[in-house]
Amino acid sequence: MDARRELEILVDQIRHHERAYRAAKPEITDGAFDEMFDRYVALADELGVPESERIDRAPGADHTDGFVQVEHRVPMLSLEKLTPNRRDSKGASMPLGEQLSQWWERRREDLELSASTALPVYIEPKIDGISVSLLYERGSLVRAVTRGDGKRGDDITKQVERARAVPARLGTTGNFEVRGELYWPRAAFEAWNETLRAHGEEEIANPRNGTAGMMKRKDPEGLESVGITSFLYQVPWHEGVSLPRRQSEILRWLSEQGASVYVEQTTVAESAEAALAFCEGFGSKRGTLPYEIDGMVLKIDELKHYEKLGGTGHHPHWGIAYKFPPERKTTRVVSIEVSVGKSGKLTPVANLEPVQLAGTTVVRASLHNFVELERKDVRIGDRVEVEKAGDIIPQVIQSISHEEGSVGFARPTHCPACQTPVVAEEIFVYCPNPACLAQRRERLIHFASRRAMEIDGMGESLVSQVVDKLGVESPHQIFELTSERLAGLERMGKKSADNVVKALGAAKSRGLARVLYSLAIRHVGETMSEDLASYFGTGEKLLAFAERYVAGDEATIAVVAPESGSGAIEGLARKTADSIFGELASPAVRRVLEGLAGAGVSLEAKTAARVEVAGVAGKSFVLTGTLPTLKRDAAGDMIKAAGGKVSGSVSKKTDYVVAGEEAGSKLEKANELGVPVIDEAALLAMLGRS
Repeated sequence: MDARRELEILVDQIRHHERAYRAAKPEITDGAFDEMFDRYVALADELGVPESERIDRAPGADHTDGFVQVEHRVPMLSLEKLTPNRRDSKGASMPLGEQLSQWWERRREDLELSASTALPVYIEPKIDGISVSLLYERGSLVRAVTRGDGKRGDDITKQVERARAVPARLGTTGNFEVRGELYWPRAAFEAWNETLRAHGEEEIANPRNGTAGMMKRKDPEGLESVGITSFLYQVPWHEGVSLPRRQSEILRWLSEQGASVYVEQTTVAESAEAALAFCEGFGSKRGTLPYEIDGMVLKIDELKHYEKLGGTGHHPHWGIAYKFPPERKTTRVVSIEVSVGKSGKLTPVANLEPVQLAGTTVVRASLHNFVELERKDVRIGDRVEVEKAGDIIPQVIQSISHEEGSVGFARPTHCPACQTPVVAEEIFVYCPNPACLAQRRERLIHFASRRAMEIDGMGESLVSQVVDKLGVESPHQIFELTSERLAGLERMGKKSADNVVKALGAAKSRGLARVLYSLAIRHVGETMSEDLASYFGTGEKLLAFAERYVAGDEATIAVVAPESGSGAIEGLARKTADSIFGELASPAVRRVLEGLAGAGVSLEAKTAARVEVAGVAGKSFVLTGTLPTLKRDAAGDMIKAAGGKVSGSVSKKTDYVVAGEEAGSKLEKANELGVPVIDEAALLAMLGRS
């Protein structure tokens, strides 16, 4: 493949996987992503791409709309990693020991230490969770903030407090910041997934993703029963507190104050050789721990060196991370087939000669998407390297050799299950037919799930039976099921069947937003479903708009995707709008919605009808901080119902910023740009609700 074309593909892949990671739904392992990014860097160097034009990896841009951003007093940067596939300036492979030795020597040079002066490094396990910064004033927790982009993160104080994930008090009267890792112990995580399985819902991929998702719940109710907890390990700022002088002693000090820390099986090493041996030896203990770890953290033990060592814009120089290399094995690709997901996404999957990997026999492995398949040039018959890390499915990392007679695999032009012509979008290929047999079961499972139509008792097992034994093909047919038909199914007595029918009756009134989300339309998640339902009000108006949109009516397109500025639906770009309204206008989706309406399912928005209010309609608002009486979501709904728009960021085009307590950076930006700032009372007056 041409180097320039491969670079373009890598850019799309990297951006997609970064979005998936921020959404707590990663599709590949950290190691696979690192290798992808390293390949991008190597190609960018080879092609002479200027630094200003290269993509970059922020420490984890995890901002979520609706959360107040807080600036870190001390930047909260990620650690540099020891990378198995790193190469030197001449292209030669660099073993991990050599990389670590070079890092150690650079730190000695930075500190101007003599050859005879020791430089102890403290080594502790790297807990696989999410980083958090905790501010304690006079011993009491007052704020919890995510890492974010390293400069500012999201305020998750309410979530952390409700989950009881960190101590509400530490036994000292000073003011200080503590950093640590929020994590989900294995037992509690498995118990939660068992509950999801019982409700027929999609399981959480791994504890780290689950922790991130739970801590970004806007409503923290119920988090106290989840079981997320923490290990604390660093004090980057303090006043009125006397601290020890070494990192190894900081952990003991935190433990004495009442914090949960990891002090067992840690060590202080004085050479790169000893440090690497300890890290490699610890890997065998991973499976015996009650929590996930994905590597080790090495930190200069003497804290007095930190200020002088400094760092880059991305990494501090006082530490480095050792990531456990995932187990990899080689095998042969027997065949390649295409799987079809609930959203219609077509994914190439390799059928393999059986190979033992991470304690299981692997016979299938994901190839992610057809762009990646072409970039790696994996062919049927090839010897390939496969990897499995954590709870992520096995995946093909690379082709090792093209065997004699190996055959390439062309991307499909039609869905393998229903023969509908496929559509391409970014790096993916989709079947646009929601009635596709391969999608049907997965779509119906999603349709009945708790966050969609919330049909109690209709989990994965029951959905499979109504599809296979009762011939249910479309969502509206679920609502035609009777107690008599259901009672004849396996593990379904009369009482259980009656309860399901009762739940079906209750689900009919969920409203348009829940219906739209339940249909698994691409780009239509919970927030977009609510925005569409709020703006259009009824399914009839939404479908009529979609029909005009796909017909190319310029005035209609300008409503949601104007050439400049933002449209009526916040965050809806032209490309995404093309996809959403194109699917809504398709005969297949129209038949599904008409069927639901015929079954008595409400296709009306449950929010108040949209009535434009002068002074609000057409204006752009940004909500920030804690309002006195309103939740920000509720305030946003009121603005939208009055014809206004709600944005997540402040710009020159913002008409008003509605600020509450602890408004943070958005208020500062508004003042810089001269954007009018109002409070809740002024907003209510504008809405005519004062």
